[in-house]
Amino acid sequence: MKPLVSVVLVLCALLAGAPPAVAAEESVDELIFIVAADMRNFAAYGEWSKNFSGACEAVKAIGPGSFMISPGDLDVDPPSAVRDMIDETIAEDYPWYPVLGNHDPESPSSMRYLRAYSMTLPNVVNRGPKGCEATTFSFDWADTHFVVLNQYFDGVNDWGIEGDMVPELLEWLAADLAATSKKHIFVFGHEPLIPMPDMDNGRIRHQGDSLDENPESAFAFYQLMMQHDVDAYVCGHTHNTSYAKINGLWQIDAGHARGLE
Repeated sequence: MKPLVSVVLVLCALLAGAPPAVAAEESVDELIFIVAADMRNFAAYGEWSKNFSGACEAVKAIGPGSFMISPGDLDVDPPSAVRDMIDETIAEDYPWYPVLGNHDPESPSSMRYLRAYSMTLPNVVNRGPKGCEATTFSFDWADTHFVVLNQYFDGVNDWGIEGDMVPELLEWLAADLAATSKKHIFVFGHEPLIPMPDMDNGRIRHQGDSLDENPESAFAFYQLMMQHDVDAYVCGHTHNTSYAKINGLWQIDAGHARGLE
């Protein structure tokens, strides 16, 4: 459970910043949210379900915050297993925002479920480009703007296998970021700009086959986030937990929520 808790603490620190000096009668409000990624088939009920249920129980124990975002690789049997486990362990009305990962398009039933589920999410202010309306979107919560990207959108279909930031997705993101007036912005996708070593053991995975496989589009994505003062880009994919400032942009890799690997 430590990687998940570590990411929660980092997110809170980035969002809240240094505690301001306030009078005793004043209070400082902080938006706290949970990031849990790459649970895959470890969310389904059965022998391995305790791995993701343990993460959910830890979240409930420390405080679930306002909602959870999952940066990809949610493919499970049944497709609703992640939502079911959240309902069982945290709360039935607890908001959960899914992000598409590279394994999700491998399951047509998961894609159908995620498209339908995403259309029911609260606080959505903008839907993705044509062909990707259900799996790319942005939503607002308090003074923060959140962007969820489907990096497997190929410009026509939302179910590609190779991750990239295609021109149609970059164009949509540019317009979305330009339109928000929120104080903070977080962008979520499955693949890191650059895979970083695990914060505990130094392991590196998916180097050269994350967004860094296509340097030009990755750099355009980075520049766009810098231009609009994005607080952090949050991802998964590597199963490693890390946070690093890449040329001025925070990248937070949520690791995985599937128990010991």
